[in-house]
Amino acid sequence: MSNSKIPEQALKTKGSNPIVTTIFTADPSAHVWDDGKIYIYASHDMDPARGCDLMDRYHVFSSEDMVNWLDEGEILSSDGVAWGRPEGGFMWAPDCAYKNGTYYFYYPHPSGTSWNDTWKIGVATSDQPASGFVDQGYVEGLGGFALIDPCVLVDDDQRAYMYYGGGGICLGLELDEDMMSARGEIIQFEGIEDFHEAAWVFKRNGLYYLTYADNLHANNQMRYAISESPLGPWTYKGIFLEPTGCDTTHGSVAQFKGKWYLFYHNQVVSGIGNLRSMCIDELEFNDDGTIRMVLQTKEGLAPADVLTLAHPNPNDYSVANCVVGGGATIQQVADNVEAITGLELPGSYCHFDHIDGSTGGRAAIYIHHATEQYVTKLRLQVNDIDYTLINAMSTGSLTNFTGCAQITVQLEAGSNNTIKLAGGNGAINIIGITVIPFNY
Repeated sequence: MSNSKIPEQALKTKGSNPIVTTIFTADPSAHVWDDGKIYIYASHDMDPARGCDLMDRYHVFSSEDMVNWLDEGEILSSDGVAWGRPEGGFMWAPDCAYKNGTYYFYYPHPSGTSWNDTWKIGVATSDQPASGFVDQGYVEGLGGFALIDPCVLVDDDQRAYMYYGGGGICLGLELDEDMMSARGEIIQFEGIEDFHEAAWVFKRNGLYYLTYADNLHANNQMRYAISESPLGPWTYKGIFLEPTGCDTTHGSVAQFKGKWYLFYHNQVVSGIGNLRSMCIDELEFNDDGTIRMVLQTKEGLAPADVLTLAHPNPNDYSVANCVVGGGATIQQVADNVEAITGLELPGSYCHFDHIDGSTGGRAAIYIHHATEQYVTKLRLQVNDIDYTLINAMSTGSLTNFTGCAQITVQLEAGSNNTIKLAGGNGAINIIGITVIPFNY
């Protein structure tokens, strides 16, 4: 197996749903690439919540075993889209495809202030699956109302097809060799029942499966249709995912190490429909190729393989390396254990200085904590850049330091980086952070 950036104290031996809890992520698009890992390209619900207009900052997550997920970091935000809406936001459900040595990241984004009438499907490219993406513009010949939720399938013959749509209309087309323009006509699909949005197409045993979210009010289900051709005609087959408790549903399907999986989201962490979290459960088929109803679980998956850790030495920063203020203090909370306490107070913070960013670029941060309440929030600032509120999940008590919240950020080269965690959103004790520069 390839090297992992996950430190041993953060490694999981069993799964759980949701799979990512540090930040809020939704609309997971999953793919297995040639390196043998599985990658999820997700939209990001910014916290505090302000609705879908604030969605921004696409992240990628990777795994070797379906249980331990690494935040590969942010790959694109509205700030990097020159043709996009001046006010930003509205970075909705994305997808990624690979062809001829290039990764193509597709995302819906408005080009004007009047967002719902100016949608386009943008394209960013890279020679790496989880970094280096640069926006290249948008797919020509498409645009207008409800142009959302792109999915791209590169078929066995290397011909590529795009699927998208919303507002009850599902569309498909073949992409030209440039992967950024249409070849032939755009087809409005028929034979699918109660389509709302979130089109996703995958291929299994010579059949094409079109999955999508339906119109069940405030609690979509997922339905599907099948075809012997990538652009239909489609035969409707039924519902395979019941409501998740969230007022939206969006999913993808991928095969990994011989099993099929459904990737979807719910709102179990936040209880709020626009602060969502990704989940995974097994997808099973009947002998005739139809999909069985998916069983939604809290425990998630067992590891798909044994993960062998071979990571670089992490940089660990204890409470001795930080400055506290705003009412936060450093106290002994157990035998031979000192922790930052008082972070429940408004204005409280801890500040880690002289963080080693190696040669600069992406670095994974692991925050080692204890908290009693279900979820406690911390405001993260790196080199005075405000990232987001991040979530620290319950460990059962303020002295059980098994919690480990992970997020990937950008660091400068050298040892002059700063990381600040501001409190005021629940009682939490912190014993330190681990920082691992990617160096690739």
